[in-house]
Amino acid sequence: MVDFAGVLTDPDAGRFYDYLAAARERGVRTALLSNAPGASAEVKKTMFDYFDALVFSGEVGVAKPDPAVYLIAADRLGLPAVRCAFVDDSAANVRGAVQAGMVGVHHRTVGETLTELGALFPDG
Repeated sequence: MVDFAGVLTDPDAGRFYDYLAAARERGVRTALLSNAPGASAEVKKTMFDYFDALVFSGEVGVAKPDPAVYLIAADRLGLPAVRCAFVDDSAANVRGAVQAGMVGVHHRTVGETLTELGALFPDG
């Protein structure tokens, strides 16, 4: 699971989008989890190129860092929280994911985040 603002808006985010596309090709299920009120149909259509599920706090009535929103996202992926990792540039939001039972990845740079995700989701 990935946050939008601060992660997918990083100046080097193109590398992250490439990672997401390749991960999905390998069968890794992906979700966007955002505290945004929602998104247009056009934006959602574009995001479905990279994500199996889109969760917007404004549409589900609960926001990060409340552990409930992470569980909603995991449910939409068809996975238990313990099989999920969550990436966000906010330490508080990462802690919320950990409280929900997920692995938390605190995004600082795309390179560091991709290295950590590579260890969690190896190519093999």
